Amino acid sequence: MNLPASLRFHVLPDIPMILAGDDLAAIIAASLERLAVPLADGDLVVLAQKIVSKAEGRLIPLHTVTASERAIELAKETDKDPRLVQLILDESSEVMRKRPGVLIVRHRLGNVGAHAGIDQSNVDHAGGDCALLLPEDPDRSAAELRERLHGLTGCRFGVLIADSMNRAWRLGTIGGAIGCAGFTVLDDLRGTNDLYGRELKVTVINRADSLAAAACLLMGESIQRTPAVLIQGLPPEDSAQSARDLIRPLAEDMFR
Repeated sequence: MNLPASLRFHVLPDIPMILAGDDLAAIIAASLERLAVPLADGDLVVLAQKIVSKAEGRLIPLHTVTASERAIELAKETDKDPRLVQLILDESSEVMRKRPGVLIVRHRLGNVGAHAGIDQSNVDHAGGDCALLLPEDPDRSAAELRERLHGLTGCRFGVLIADSMNRAWRLGTIGGAIGCAGFTVLDDLRGTNDLYGRELKVTVINRADSLAAAACLLMGESIQRTPAVLIQGLPPEDSAQSARDLIRPLAEDMFR
């Protein structure tokens, strides 16, 4: 599918601090109304993972976590709180690498990265140390938010849940898609021709991560309090692709 010649990005205004049980779709719909721009089918709502996780009650007080012997041993090797390590293990299918300060794992959703996406920044620790886990099923979360937003606004948005990710051999984090609904996440160009008629054999464009990265530049990573972005200019569609389609199969992992 050909992409448009231009896209428009809007930071959604006045998103409050999100708490467990909040109606996130209603909050986003109200912010879209305050934004006061014409909405259209095909517009994409990009949400920071943290507000989705908070609304879904994924903030875990560490005093409720009991560390296993394995977590205690890994905590010694990585200089981490054993309770936090236990949460990382619970959310992961495999420990890939470890060193003081860093634990690289394969998350149960398939993503490989530091600490299973568990974060302790921008969460309230007033009642004791806490950790915020990824949504249980980000694709399902995106699909449910899409349906609710359709009911509230009348528009068939795409919904993308974005999180900061690390990349091997590259410094710095970049926004990536962990939950998607209602838009094309991968453009498969295999079998088409380049400018000189040569057939493309391996070219697959990761549209979802590209859009997430651009939106995350506007969201910020610290005190901005701008966890939602509207992207306009994409064509209306109703793709069944999801973020799970972005995960490379283990059989193709050349670094194991």
